[in-house]
Amino acid sequence: MNAPQHNMTHWAERVDLAAAFRWTARLNMHEGVANHFSLAINDDGTRFLMNPNQMHFARIKASDMIEVDANDPDTLSGPDAPDPTAWGLHGGIHRLVPHARCAMHVHSIHATVLASLADSTLPPIDQNCCTFFNRVVVDGDYGGLAFEDEGARCAALFTDPKKKVMVMGNHGILIIGATVAETFNRLYYFERAAETYVRALQTGQPLRVIPDDIAEKTARELEEYPDQDTRHLAELRAILDEEGSTYAH
Repeated sequence: MNAPQHNMTHWAERVDLAAAFRWTARLNMHEGVANHFSLAINDDGTRFLMNPNQMHFARIKASDMIEVDANDPDTLSGPDAPDPTAWGLHGGIHRLVPHARCAMHVHSIHATVLASLADSTLPPIDQNCCTFFNRVVVDGDYGGLAFEDEGARCAALFTDPKKKVMVMGNHGILIIGATVAETFNRLYYFERAAETYVRALQTGQPLRVIPDDIAEKTARELEEYPDQDTRHLAELRAILDEEGSTYAH
């Protein structure tokens, strides 16, 4: 574990978030200096860590994370104020969705292509797609930039705790979870699943769709697969460490 810097609290969580930002940039799933990840740090989730306003994912370090209060609009006028859309979307999630300890929002290419289709559902055509069978919220009512009202509207759609992915129609993807590792793992595999589906559509050939009962069985088996999310993030951190990355500074 890297030593805490500047006596900052929640250092382990900051390091995990920074690693997730760096790897998201490496996979070209970022949006320049837009998009945001957040992690709740108090019991009711209303205080959370997130990336600084308009800093590229490829440069973010653990010590760069800002602390945000979802119940304090004055947060937007402070010296380290978050992006207003980040506060609107992530503040809404952390205020209204207790099981969303971590939230990751990106405009990754294939998930956003899916969000741009008239039918944004993801059929179970392979094992990765099965992961998300009946576990996705599709929002078809895009209302513009995710300021406070739009963020609250999106958060209100997470009514089923089993559904931890939102395809934000005409916008992108929003993933929630209990930890950074769990949420990043889900983000990674949803983008992989969306890419498989989009590329399958591009062939123009009929899809081989897995039967619902097998898709559900596979989804449950993957949910119970031991430690994949923590090992995934640990391996990414190990790669970054071997490369001498500054993410944990």
